[in-house]
Amino acid sequence: MTSMHADLAAGRWQTFSLIEQLANVGSEIERALKWAAKGDTEHRDRALERGLELLGLSIADPRHQGRLRELTRVREALLDYFWGDNEFGSDPQAWRRYFGAFGMAAALERERASITRGA
Repeated sequence: MTSMHADLAAGRWQTFSLIEQLANVGSEIERALKWAAKGDTEHRDRALERGLELLGLSIADPRHQGRLRELTRVREALLDYFWGDNEFGSDPQAWRRYFGAFGMAAALERERASITRGA
C-alpha cells in the first residue's frame, strides 16, 4: 500500500509532539464524520484511511511506547465506529470531544512557542 502521507512517513511525523500528531489525526476524523453525515461513504472512507494512516505512524513512533494501549484502543474504537458494529457505543460528539481536546492543546502549544520565539 502506498503511503498517503509520504513526507510524514519518511520521518517528519516524529518531529511532531503527540498532541500535534493526534490533532492531525483528529482533523481527518472530523472530515470522515462530516462525509458520513452527508451519506458519502467513499469520501468518508478516504478520510478515515488517512486518519488511520496517521494514527499508525503515531503507534509506530518509538517515543510513544508508553501510550500504545491508548493509541491502539483509539484505532480499535474508530474501526468499530466507522466500519464495525459500534460495540463501544461511540458517536460523533464523543469523537469531536476526544480529538478536539488535542486540537486545542496543539493550538496552545503553537501559541506558547510563538510567544517564546518573540520574547
